[in-house]
Amino acid sequence: MYRVTLLVCSALALCGCSMNSSAISSGYAESDGPTTASVNSQSTSDFGFGFFGGDKPAPIKTKPQAVAALSDKAPAGTFEKAPRGALSDRDYSHTSLDPQRARDLINKYRREKGLKPLTLNPQLSEAAKAHSRDLAKWDRISHYGSDGSNPWDRVKRAGYPAKVAAENVGTGQIDFSEVLKGWKESPGHNKNLLLADANEMGLALVQDPKTEFKSFWTLVVGAPMDGAQASAIR
Repeated sequence: MYRVTLLVCSALALCGCSMNSSAISSGYAESDGPTTASVNSQSTSDFGFGFFGGDKPAPIKTKPQAVAALSDKAPAGTFEKAPRGALSDRDYSHTSLDPQRARDLINKYRREKGLKPLTLNPQLSEAAKAHSRDLAKWDRISHYGSDGSNPWDRVKRAGYPAKVAAENVGTGQIDFSEVLKGWKESPGHNKNLLLADANEMGLALVQDPKTEFKSFWTLVVGAPMDGAQASAIR
């Protein structure tokens, strides 16, 4: 069964140097209803939803989807925004992303757990970049795009023939080491980093100093359908 897993993680410097990780999460989409992963006591929101692979998301037993505005179709309540000035004391002047180094850090972690390494895939990176840009535009953290898209939609749009796909998102982190540390410490995000069936990944960072979140990171890991040709950067 094709599946998509999705987790988001935001980092807010609200109390001195301490980091507040909030998770909007779901488990594997292997049933016809939503599943919700547990989150820590600092989390500000917690909901779950599942997606099967294929053309459309699996039906979810919940109320009809509401939209935030005509120009912003992310369902109300499915995203978080940073309090004004929450990250104003952090220095993002050196924030950048080296995809190869990030891949190597993820693969080092996977090797420690006995898992195969991931290769960078341009289609998955395109899907990640599109979502980070959209999050930056609206200054929020979510798995829904402003057009109502979910991670599976974005992977398909990028032309990736996914059999398995998983998404982690982070906002507010200064560098990749920080966002990776947060993902490792969150059970759901960590599960995506260590997805045994995955063999490819895409990663993106978008920065906007005018936003409250400042940095918007998206990781997509996946594997193509059997027989599909996916272009990878070794």
